[in-house]
Amino acid sequence: MFSNKRLTTKSSLFFVALALLVLGLAACQPETVEVVKEVPVEVTRVITETITQEGQAVEVTRVISEQIVVTATPEPEAPVTFSPPEPGTYVSLTFGDIDTLDPNLAYDSASGQVLQNVMEGLVYFNKGDSSTVVPALAKEVPSLENGLISEDGLSYTFNIREGISFHDGGTLEPHDVAYTFQRGLLQSDPNGPQWLLLEPMLGYSNCYDITEGIDPECGLAGDIEALTAVDPAKVTAVCEQVQAAIVADDEAGTVTFNLAQPWGPFLVTLAGYWGNILDSEWAIANGAWDGDCATWVSHYAPGSENSELTAIINGTGPYMLDHWTPGEEFVLVANPNYWRTADMPVWEGGPSGIPRIKTVIVRLVTEWGTRFAALQAGDVASVNVPPENETQVDPFVGEFCDYKTNECTPNPDNPNGPLRKWDLLPSVSRTDIFLNFNVATDQDGNNPYIGSGKLDGQGVPPDFFSDIHVRKAFNYCFDYETYIADVQLGKGVRNNGPIIRDMLGYNEDGPYYEFDLDKCAEELALAWDGVLPDTGFRVQVAFNTGNTTRQTIGAILQNSLATINPNYQVDIVGLPWPTLLRSFRAKQLPIAVSGWGEDIHDPHNWVQPFTVGTYAGRQNMPAELLAQFTELVNAGVSATTPEAREQYYFELQQLHHDQAPQITLSQASSFRFEQRWVSDWFYRIGQSNINEGGYFYAYDLDDGID
Repeated sequence: MFSNKRLTTKSSLFFVALALLVLGLAACQPETVEVVKEVPVEVTRVITETITQEGQAVEVTRVISEQIVVTATPEPEAPVTFSPPEPGTYVSLTFGDIDTLDPNLAYDSASGQVLQNVMEGLVYFNKGDSSTVVPALAKEVPSLENGLISEDGLSYTFNIREGISFHDGGTLEPHDVAYTFQRGLLQSDPNGPQWLLLEPMLGYSNCYDITEGIDPECGLAGDIEALTAVDPAKVTAVCEQVQAAIVADDEAGTVTFNLAQPWGPFLVTLAGYWGNILDSEWAIANGAWDGDCATWVSHYAPGSENSELTAIINGTGPYMLDHWTPGEEFVLVANPNYWRTADMPVWEGGPSGIPRIKTVIVRLVTEWGTRFAALQAGDVASVNVPPENETQVDPFVGEFCDYKTNECTPNPDNPNGPLRKWDLLPSVSRTDIFLNFNVATDQDGNNPYIGSGKLDGQGVPPDFFSDIHVRKAFNYCFDYETYIADVQLGKGVRNNGPIIRDMLGYNEDGPYYEFDLDKCAEELALAWDGVLPDTGFRVQVAFNTGNTTRQTIGAILQNSLATINPNYQVDIVGLPWPTLLRSFRAKQLPIAVSGWGEDIHDPHNWVQPFTVGTYAGRQNMPAELLAQFTELVNAGVSATTPEAREQYYFELQQLHHDQAPQITLSQASSFRFEQRWVSDWFYRIGQSNINEGGYFYAYDLDDGID
């Protein structure tokens, strides 16, 4: 007995000490301590016992009351609920402003986000599938089976829906469709998306401009003054060719596209926001081209800043533009008269009827800290999260979602976290550094981005990057691994040319430029007759304000060059997105950090803009190099087998490496953070505006209203 009691006492002291230690440690930890409450409870029970009465055993029954100590059952935790601060309203924060609301000119994701919600095209993507489409303003998708695509693949006929009204009150008719595409092709701004249609519709693959029909040598491209001086008969002939390519029949309710060549991705090309349909009468009333072949030249290549439709919009879509305040915000409101009824979903199981989200507000907030604070507080549905800030947001995630299945699972470490994360979204975009072969200057030779304009240590000459040694040096001077590790958080995969990985034409064995400061210094010493190490240079690299990823890219390049030689100076300049875009298009930026997101999922959509189209123009690529790229681009898109196409693209990417027209960076997977009160978001490969929103019509809010 004694020894047993002593053992019990020692054990009790040990556990008391242990309990005190645990409590002390717990007091130092930011954890919730569960308190167990013991309470005395009086209970009444009936007992039966045997007693001896008068010498005999007798069973008796009696009622007794006693107190026992029980552990109180804790109240179950109330389930965590998530709801928006303002029912029916989706708010997002970003840093990229709209460039234009003109669907024939818009070629950036910020503008496209408004267009795809306010306007509609003939077809739209089939939810998450980038390679198939569903009917929109067309009654059905043309195919060989339904007879709406000709046997030779050169004719596509669309039956146009009836009874659809534009927001301004006009009625949709086939001639509106024809006018939209005719205007776009004739307007043909070199900085817009029309090259995507000029190639299949008219066969223009030399200049990718409507003037190719007059001057195949591209001397007129983008030059309205020169075009004005052309023989009017030739100008009219081009317009008539366009009108013959797109023919409307209002009585039959059809529009027919007559292509110059078979073009497999034609339907998915029409699904882009450059395929949205204008009310022709409304456009003309607001100063747009009047449809007369005698007047189209005066509307050629206006630039987004000069378009009559840049600041206004009139569509048939589920949302209407309430207002756009440049530099601040845009607001969309649900169209109460939207034509889709409950039995007409966009795709099977997709949205129909009046939008469930009634108001969409997209505000411009360049400061990441402000966007982050709003996301933490639950004041916004989503914000643009730079890749380098991804891990800062991760601790608030309560649910992880798979874009393939659209299924979400709780975060076991934080099941009550307020955010949902969609991770490892396949990227079809890449940010790169573009080098300008010959920077544009004014008549006095001045340019605000090249300093003195001379090799005197205070600037660079306009043709600084025409020296291949400079271009190669800048490629060697970029720290690719630091960028991948610190900015892309280890999720980046380097590309060795314009084409992205896992796409036809990407050469896994192709050469890369490695980060090598010795080679960088060596190449710079060979450039410009060897004067650079002593004289130095000062050059500006531009990025769009608020895009910290691109700002960091500039800083990496700046640091590397300064490490080699303090005379090698790089200034990092942040510009508002519209300003950057216009300066880049005007060939004024010696170095620009910019990104490309594919329009259609095909290698042609990568090699064309990077070597002969969009970026080649902004980089003022010399004619000789342009001609070499043009030959390979045309051969690649025209080849009849994947194997033949691949060989042309291998050759093209080798040429691209050898000539080093840009610093090709790395392709990263994407992600999206959203509040858990957002529902029905989905991902489509190539979809833009992942963080801000995208196609708002498809989404809902857990707000108790529809």
